Amino acid sequence: MKGLEILPVGGIPEVHPGDDPASLIARAAGENFLMTGDVVVVTHKVVSKAEGRLVDLATVEPSTLAKGFAARHDKDPRQIEVVLRESKRIVRMDRGIIISETHHGFVCANAGVDASNVPGDETVCLLPLDPDASARRLRDTLASKVGGDLAVVISDSFGRAWRYGITNVAIGVAGMEPLADYRGERDEHGYPLTASVLAVADELAAAAELVMGKTMGIPVAVVRNYPYEKGPGTGRDLLMEPGRDLFR
Repeated sequence: MKGLEILPVGGIPEVHPGDDPASLIARAAGENFLMTGDVVVVTHKVVSKAEGRLVDLATVEPSTLAKGFAARHDKDPRQIEVVLRESKRIVRMDRGIIISETHHGFVCANAGVDASNVPGDETVCLLPLDPDASARRLRDTLASKVGGDLAVVISDSFGRAWRYGITNVAIGVAGMEPLADYRGERDEHGYPLTASVLAVADELAAAAELVMGKTMGIPVAVVRNYPYEKGPGTGRDLLMEPGRDLFR
């Protein structure tokens, strides 16, 4: 296998509601840059902004719960209210942090509501309504421009239980299977693998973050030479079903 390449795609302008993110990515990448077999990793904010998933906090009336939590932890009650609205289930509210399950099924801090890399002091960005559908649209357009097959991963940064730091994960996937299942195979010593299922879409998202960064203005990266399995996989395939979740 060739060594992986992780290539940043710079030059993408600030995205506004109604923009076509695939055209912006293709234009910034330049002619003949994208290749068949590439995995294009796109931070969700490119998609969310284009889809109008922005909330002006001046339009938000906070609930009693939001006001009380905000007052105790010196937070903006309007932003807390947006988090509550984006949450299907509150896992924990403590120390000024809300861990919740979004309507998509993601368990993360603040239901993915974020004010970073969003113009203006009174605007927050939400996750896309359907990250997998967004990934499919991006893939279809970019693949047609390439004239070949490629995959798209829409990413966001999540924290992890028991570990410091955030890492990129896949919230939307198109054109590839997001999991590599090694169960039933044997390792080099002949030991049978019974539980080895790799979240390769998450690993690709995390690798892409190394060249995208948080402050470099690079919201897209291309992972090249990764032999992903083609298929109809989705970001939802990465979610643990409740019956197997030991931490609910």
